[in-house]
Amino acid sequence: MIANANVEQMDRKDLQAVQLSNLKKTLRWAEEKSKFYQEKFSSSEVSSKDVETLEDIQKLPFTTKEELRRDDSFSRLTMPFSSVVRVANIETLVGDYFHFYTKGDKIRDMELMTRALVASGLTQVSIVGIQGDLRDSRLLGTFLALEEIGATSVPLGAEPKDWIKLLSAIGIDTLISTPQLIMQLVIQLQAMGKNIADYPVKRILCINLDNIQNPLQNHIEDRTQTKVFNLYSPSEFFSAGMLYQCEKHLGQHVAEDAFLAEIIAFGSDKEITEDHRMGELVVTTLTNEAMPLIRYRTGQAVSKTIEKCECGRTFMRIATPFSYL
Repeated sequence: MIANANVEQMDRKDLQAVQLSNLKKTLRWAEEKSKFYQEKFSSSEVSSKDVETLEDIQKLPFTTKEELRRDDSFSRLTMPFSSVVRVANIETLVGDYFHFYTKGDKIRDMELMTRALVASGLTQVSIVGIQGDLRDSRLLGTFLALEEIGATSVPLGAEPKDWIKLLSAIGIDTLISTPQLIMQLVIQLQAMGKNIADYPVKRILCINLDNIQNPLQNHIEDRTQTKVFNLYSPSEFFSAGMLYQCEKHLGQHVAEDAFLAEIIAFGSDKEITEDHRMGELVVTTLTNEAMPLIRYRTGQAVSKTIEKCECGRTFMRIATPFSYL
């Protein structure tokens, strides 16, 4: 199933034209409105005007996790608070991180999440349990997308007693969670002499905060007897819908109308253009209004292919060393 065939099956030449247009707008916006990128571009002696093609993005400096942690989230904010409709306080191992959303950002997050959920097989007859605190904007965006699809959404909260009560009372067929919370649920049920495989859950969407590939995936699949779909959502991104898996499980699709993905050679600043060669994933947001992110080094090792997927999507697909295209 495909949520937005006009975009997800777009001809690559047309898709690249959309990317270039969005990229130029993003760079001009960041240069004009973001204190963080004003200073970064100035110190690197580059300008948004230097980018005339997609390949020209290599003229711009990288953004690193360390820079974002040193800096204040407010320095990246391009809008006055009168234009901000949501503030997310995301807890990380190194401190709290704020993410701001405009109305447009919120709408795009819901669109991206709708694509990801539909790609995993969710429909209006699905009954979906969401583990965790909906104050996390990534879970909140997922909840809103489920309502857009028409699926039955069941916020399970963060308390194990509530998970088990609702899992027993309602025929939940899909869980959306982090790998850690899924394992907590498995352990809690085991302590009660129960097995999660005995419940009607047949699909798990794991929101991975630190890695593209869930390190517990094989264990979770074995314990739950389900298929696991990965969603990559570090705190720096506004949506868990940047990378998503379809039911073919032939890599993860990049939402290329909203994100520009580069694969950079290890030990180098040069982009890898050929398929199936490992490098570091570098991402630029193409539609973010409140907090654009330019050439962010994720630290994730991936390879890519632009071959059309068996599902019909034409978006670039990536794979980690632990998965295959």
